[in-house]
Amino acid sequence: MHLRRAFALVPMLGFLALEGAEPPAASAAELQRFSSCSSLVRYARANALRTHGVVGVAPQPLMPRPVDSPVAETAPTRSGGSEDSSGTNVQEAGVDEPDMVKTDGRHVFALAGDALHAVDASGATPQLLGSLDLGAPSERELLLFEGRALVLARDFDRRPLTVLTEIDVRDPRRMRVVRTLRAEGDYSTARLNGATARVVIGTAPELAVTSRRAIRAARLATWLPGASLRTAGQRRGSGRHLVHCAAIRRPRSFSGLGMVTVLTIDMRQGLPGTDADAVMADAQVVYGSPRSLYVATQRWIDPDAVTRDPSRSVSTRIHAFDAGEAPATAYRATGQVPGHLLNQFSLSEHEGLLRVASTETPTWLGTEQRESESRVTVLAADGARLVPAGSVGGLGRGERIYSVRFIDGAGYVVTFRETDPLYTLDLSVPSAPRVAGELKLPGYSAYLHPLGGGLLLGVGQAATDEGRTLGTQLSLFDVSDLARPARLHQRTLGRDSSSEAESDHHAFLYWAPTRLAVLPVDGAAPGFRLDRATGITELGRVEHDGGASIRRALVLGDRLLTVSDRGLLASRLTDLARLAWTPFPG
Repeated sequence: MHLRRAFALVPMLGFLALEGAEPPAASAAELQRFSSCSSLVRYARANALRTHGVVGVAPQPLMPRPVDSPVAETAPTRSGGSEDSSGTNVQEAGVDEPDMVKTDGRHVFALAGDALHAVDASGATPQLLGSLDLGAPSERELLLFEGRALVLARDFDRRPLTVLTEIDVRDPRRMRVVRTLRAEGDYSTARLNGATARVVIGTAPELAVTSRRAIRAARLATWLPGASLRTAGQRRGSGRHLVHCAAIRRPRSFSGLGMVTVLTIDMRQGLPGTDADAVMADAQVVYGSPRSLYVATQRWIDPDAVTRDPSRSVSTRIHAFDAGEAPATAYRATGQVPGHLLNQFSLSEHEGLLRVASTETPTWLGTEQRESESRVTVLAADGARLVPAGSVGGLGRGERIYSVRFIDGAGYVVTFRETDPLYTLDLSVPSAPRVAGELKLPGYSAYLHPLGGGLLLGVGQAATDEGRTLGTQLSLFDVSDLARPARLHQRTLGRDSSSEAESDHHAFLYWAPTRLAVLPVDGAAPGFRLDRATGITELGRVEHDGGASIRRALVLGDRLLTVSDRGLLASRLTDLARLAWTPFPG
């Protein structure tokens, strides 16, 4: 099973606050270190008693949940592979993201069922070299670096567990587990900058909610996530804390008793990790740039305060960490924006500034106060603060964001309720961002991908004028003139159809050399040639034996490779004609 992380799919993972729509900048001392483990325990006990044992955040504003979405002058981004092969479709060039399939340009490593499979795809007929049993099927994904694979999994044993498995894949015929780290907490996501992987884990303390006596007696192990490292051949692992007390910070305002830990791993050395940093706060949206890791966290809200004034808007606080290729991570600064974030694509670092797209939804516990609207805020570093440098609002009043993408000095925001306004934003002057153009169409785009040459591809749903969805659609936009965005071509892919690419950008493939787009649609994988003049032309449709649902597609040389839980199929790149089928065992 492939891991579709809960954090990426929940659109309201902002830092909930009771400030109004224009919150003040965070203090220079916004995140404070704990002076000792005993000070951490005292702080946690006191706040657990004050909140009656409620350790998480308050309920989110009630609103419909969109599909996740993460895109047109720059080339599309991918990670892994080589010049004649594609890799994972990622947000930022040079920053790899975990996925169920990885390639080194010759071999394909795929997580399917309960195993990691290695396929030599360099020849005319791909050959299965080996399969490594990983135990009962679980939610898993994969990072790959120079003969070492890191499998990241979410498991459950009384409470959520993160399981990291280091695998030697230098000889794909004899893949072997080297070390396994089991950590208390829910795996969120990871990023790979060069040889440095950063894994984000969220942990909630285990408390008897109604027992004040249990809270007063709770020791360090209650608040601090534990971990166990086991080397291959050992019968049991060695216990440890996931993060040291001195590496944990807390916001000045109480933000819950959960822990967001960033575990840094040097992939050249493998587990357990070289560094760990944590923030005592709940939940996160995570975005990684070539030099930074940003974590947006939630804050506990006093329900009595909400009852007294339900008209207050939520806000999101964003913590920045230095995160280049060095095998260490260091906290840098904190900022705040109004509203909540959709997902990682709501954030973008460009020329030292952070652009943030957020939606203000003043709906709390079903009480409408005023219409929602979205905005883009530009944050600049000022010491330990991220302060607003500019902002533009008024996007999609009464609607919510369905997709965002920032490209160089431009931004693209899609909002939706009944129609799809595609807003084009001029961000070339950070202190004065502005809406340059707007295009209203039925339906919406849940994912936006840059094609170069001023073209942008939208993947989403066609809809009636009343907002009822009709099926997956592709829209080819001309955004070469930000003031006059236009849809050049549109194609619906089947009535009531759906695609994993609408909720997971890793499922989408664009191969620029032949202008080929491939995405899974209801189990199959149609491929389309994209052209400004001729439009969206279907080249063919790939289907797997036994009706297995295709999950991923990649290019290797002159072939298209598609992967499902049952195996790998090689097809001709020019017309998607079937060439060779390689089944996975079991």
